[in-house]
Amino acid sequence: MTIRTFCRLAAAIFALIALLQLIRIIMGWSVTLNGIDVPIWASWIAVTVAGALSFVGFRAATRS
Repeated sequence: MTIRTFCRLAAAIFALIALLQLIRIIMGWSVTLNGIDVPIWASWIAVTVAGALSFVGFRAATRS
C-alpha cells in the first residue's frame, strides 16, 4: 500500500465518520454507551475533528 492510497483510505473513513455523526445530529438519534446517554454536542465535536482529519488526509494524498 502506498502512502497516497493510505491517506485516501484514512480520509475516506474519517469523512464517513463525520457524515454519520452529522446524520445523528440531524435525525436526533440517541446513543447510549454503558448505560450513559451521549449528548448531541459530542457529535458536533466529532464532526469537526473527523472532518478536519478527512480534509488533511485528502490534502496529504494529493501532495504525496
